[in-house]
Amino acid sequence: MPIPPEVTGEEIDPDVRQELMSLPKGLAEDVSRNLVMVAQLIDEDPEKAYGYSRVALRLASRVAAVREAAGFAAYATQKYSEALAEFRAARRMSGGVELWPVMADCERGLGRPERALAMAGEPEVQKLDKAGQVEMRLVAAGARRDMGQIDAAIVTLQSPELASGAVHPWTARLRYAYADALLAAGREQEAREWFGKALEADKDGATDASDRLAELDGVEFVDAFDDSEEEHAEDSVEETGGVVVDDVELDRDDRDDREGRDGDKG
Repeated sequence: MPIPPEVTGEEIDPDVRQELMSLPKGLAEDVSRNLVMVAQLIDEDPEKAYGYSRVALRLASRVAAVREAAGFAAYATQKYSEALAEFRAARRMSGGVELWPVMADCERGLGRPERALAMAGEPEVQKLDKAGQVEMRLVAAGARRDMGQIDAAIVTLQSPELASGAVHPWTARLRYAYADALLAAGREQEAREWFGKALEADKDGATDASDRLAELDGVEFVDAFDDSEEEHAEDSVEETGGVVVDDVELDRDDRDDREGRDGDKG
């Protein structure tokens, strides 16, 4: 797959670059450039990102960072079985637990929420940092909802992290998930409050909390005069020979009468 010449591979994360040092220099550069493309495209064009990840995988399948990138690209395109296999491979190579929550979410994607819940109770969760533990809580709550256990999902999300007034990168998503669960349980007033709290913490627009609040308030955003209405008005004017004044169509006789009255006033 073509890579823009301005992408050098130097943009890659230093930790990943360190991993790639085990490869011959030219190969390491090729892999780096493909990984940069994965990172740049995974949000806006996940299918293309997936394509670049497959190239990197063919070149360096024994590098944990490559397997991880391939896993995230597959995950972004909802290829959950493939993503899970790549994440497992990356974990075996690195020995870390960082991928545990997304592995559990792959189980959800494969229609196995009970496995995701089982993973939420494994010792690996205790080894996660705070962000990872919050992510695991979100996955577990999602699994509960998959199983129709909405009240259990609400309880799962109730935590010191949710109650804290401090704002972290994961705060908006945690508050949003809680609000959404409350709404699903029919607790609309509480849901509105938590969507508001999610919006306060959402500096990067990671959620659509503002839209959800507008829906709850009965606000509907529509174009005052959309293209179809404009075309209809133009067609009407063309057919009758009239003009439009204050959105009311007047035919020629009406126009002449108005002009006559204006003349009498003069």
